[in-house]
Amino acid sequence: MRKPKKLINDPMAVAREQFDGLLAAMNGKLEGLPGITAAMRTDFPQDKVAIVTGGGAGHEPLFAGYVGKGLADAAALGDIFAAPAPNVILQTTEAVNNGKGVIYIYGNYAGDNMNFDIAAELADDDDIKTHTIRVWDDVASAPLEKIEERRGTAGDLYVLKIAGAASEKYDDFDQIVAVTERARDYTRSIGVALSAGSVPQTNTFNFELPDDELEIGMGLHGEPGVSREKMTSADDVVTRLIDDLCADLPYQSGDEVCLLVNNLGASTYMELLIATKQAHALLAERGVTVHDTLVGNYCTSQEMSGYSITLLKLDDELKALYDLPCESFALRK
Repeated sequence: MRKPKKLINDPMAVAREQFDGLLAAMNGKLEGLPGITAAMRTDFPQDKVAIVTGGGAGHEPLFAGYVGKGLADAAALGDIFAAPAPNVILQTTEAVNNGKGVIYIYGNYAGDNMNFDIAAELADDDDIKTHTIRVWDDVASAPLEKIEERRGTAGDLYVLKIAGAASEKYDDFDQIVAVTERARDYTRSIGVALSAGSVPQTNTFNFELPDDELEIGMGLHGEPGVSREKMTSADDVVTRLIDDLCADLPYQSGDEVCLLVNNLGASTYMELLIATKQAHALLAERGVTVHDTLVGNYCTSQEMSGYSITLLKLDDELKALYDLPCESFALRK
């Protein structure tokens, strides 16, 4: 059986070592919180509502890669594909607490939900005001009438971008929550996998996919998609993905969107740009204008081959917030 091939040190230490590498790469713009795997902006203003994100390692540059001006203020991290522990989330919350309140933003997974909820209860005991926004952008993971059961995937990026901008521009906690939740509700994603990612600790792939097949809607940890199909052309796949996205919100003629073509880990820019070409053409046919396009590694699953497509529907306020500057390891505007 084929095994993953990675150039690492101790498989049990990869989450910590890659985190230390991120801190080194940021040249003092991020600091690690003592005793835990969590990162905070070193330039965190003391007069703003704090945005805290987090989740398991293995999806780099999500989550700590989006800590910085105009994005998240801190990130609490777990091991590979594992939620951060409640004490890590609580310590992160305490580090950014300035009396203005803390907004949690993270992908909708059972472990993250449980641990962030525990941390929120503990924070409340310490009189720290929190509010939770779970991102559920993956249209393949549950029907629309059960949207709160959907997984969070690359759509986290757009929700964090709007939240970070809103928290820099607005002072009112409820106003920031409202516009961020609207961004979450206007965001949809779906992916296609060609091969599996892996867990370094076990040195095994998460699933098996025959060479002549692909899976539509595969989750970031190898969760099943909506269908397993024979390999076909890029244009056919992207047409399927765009159709599913536009049927779900729906995105209609006259709408303006941001488009994210996200590498799941092992696809090439050649593949991503071919997908981008087709996505733009299909959206134009529908009368949907693309305001901004991001192409690359934004939310990965180790070396999973394939990509996801995310759309954020814009209104005037969301567009203005999206266009505000930001600076982090993985996103700069």
